[in-house]
Amino acid sequence: MQEFDHIQSLWQSHSVEVKISADEMLEQAKKEVSSIKTKSRLNIFGMVLSLAAIAGLLFFAEFTSWTTPAGLSIIVLAVAVSTFILYKDYKLIANNDFTEHPNAFLSNLKTYQLNKLLIYNKLYWFYAIAISLGFIFYFYEMLNHLTLLVQVGIVAFTIFWMVFCGTILRRAYIKREKERIDLLIEKFERISQQFKDTQ
Repeated sequence: MQEFDHIQSLWQSHSVEVKISADEMLEQAKKEVSSIKTKSRLNIFGMVLSLAAIAGLLFFAEFTSWTTPAGLSIIVLAVAVSTFILYKDYKLIANNDFTEHPNAFLSNLKTYQLNKLLIYNKLYWFYAIAISLGFIFYFYEMLNHLTLLVQVGIVAFTIFWMVFCGTILRRAYIKREKERIDLLIEKFERISQQFKDTQ
C-alpha cells in the first residue's frame, strides 16, 4: 500500500508541460479572429438585406392606414442603427493585423469585447423595443381583419418570443462570446509575451 501511495504521489507531482510555439498559437488565434470577422460580415450582410427588404416594402407597397408606414419606418431606423453599430465594431478588428501592430490590435480586441457587451446588455433593449413598437404599428392595420382570439395569440406569442430572446438566448450568447473573446485576448497576450521574450 505504501508503494502505491508513493507511485500515486509521484504521478500527481509529475506534470506534463505542453509547449506550443508562438507561431502555432498565432496561427490558431488568426483562425479564430478570421471566424469572428466572417461571422460579423454575415451579420452585417443579413441586416443590410433585411433593411433593403423592409425599405422596399415601405416605398413600394400601398397602405390604407398611417400606422403601417410609421411602423415600417421605426423598424428601418432600428435596423439601420444596429447595422451601423455592427459595422463600426467589425472595423475594430478588421483593420489591424496583429503581426504589424500587436498592441493596437489587442487594444481594439478589448474595445470590441466591451462594445459587444454594451450592445447585448443595453442596446439590445433599444432594438427590441423599437422593433416591437414598429411591429405594433405595422400590424395595427392587419390585426383589425383578424378575430380577437388570433389577435391575442399573435400578441402573446410576440411578447413570449421577445422575453425568451431577451433573457435566455441573449444571456447564453453573451456568456459564450465573452469566454471566446477572453480566450482570444489571453492567447494574443501570451503570443506578445513570447515574442518579447525571444527578442
